[in-house]
Amino acid sequence: MTKSYAILPCNGLDKCAGCITKEVAVKLAENTESEIICPVLYRVADARYSKIAAEKPLLVLDGCATRCASKLASEKGLRISEKLNVTDEAKANNVKLGSSLKLGTAEEELVNNLVDKLSKEEEKAEISEAGMFPVDLEYETYQKDKFLFKVPKEGFYFNENDSWVYVVGNKARVGVTDYVQHSLSDIMFFTPPSVGNEVSQFDEVGTIESGKAVYEVISPVSGTITAVNDTLSQKPELINESPYEQGWIAEIELSDFENDKDFICDFNEYFEILKRKVDEFHV
Repeated sequence: MTKSYAILPCNGLDKCAGCITKEVAVKLAENTESEIICPVLYRVADARYSKIAAEKPLLVLDGCATRCASKLASEKGLRISEKLNVTDEAKANNVKLGSSLKLGTAEEELVNNLVDKLSKEEEKAEISEAGMFPVDLEYETYQKDKFLFKVPKEGFYFNENDSWVYVVGNKARVGVTDYVQHSLSDIMFFTPPSVGNEVSQFDEVGTIESGKAVYEVISPVSGTITAVNDTLSQKPELINESPYEQGWIAEIELSDFENDKDFICDFNEYFEILKRKVDEFHV
């Protein structure tokens, strides 16, 4: 079965990544019943395109880390159903993007792979087995001025980069701590890692962005990405509202947890780290 989208592509046609997003959008429109939203016209005359976006799931095609298409969707208050960043996809497929605006063999192959990936209904990875990860957590809190920081008391490990991991057997779920969401304030964008990617401990497993900064999520463990929290693409604010539960980032099949444990800490250790960071930041 093929998918049908309202496609909002990057308008950066002065870059190779932007030219790839254009080609992906055109081929998707040709091969499916998708329709393209022109990002330039949408800024100044959005009536026609708002109707398209309301009738079909919205696919946002960003060219690079600037994420101009995602930001336009946010400005217009659109609900994003799926999002893809060409630069990230090129990196994952070992395609080096050059300065030429003319697509070569490698870029054309990347276009075809992305069109194929986006046009087919894929079985989504199981997020988790029922009851595998906790729902009701018991927290310890630390207050400084008007700010209250929460840390779950049992079952979680943490790294000094303020990421957490919850392990069940050889599977793990990772995310960022309450300290991160307080520091960033209102989180507006989430860029997930790619399912199937192998990561080492301390590798990046996605980024989150607020008006203050772009924050790289540093993995506390090594393994293979088996699932990502797709809900965050439409509702990144869940990281603010529920960083340890609904705002989780990714799930990982572990490859070397016994050695990974040497560089992560339990609740008692992390709680002391948290208090020190909070006291230093709020002096």
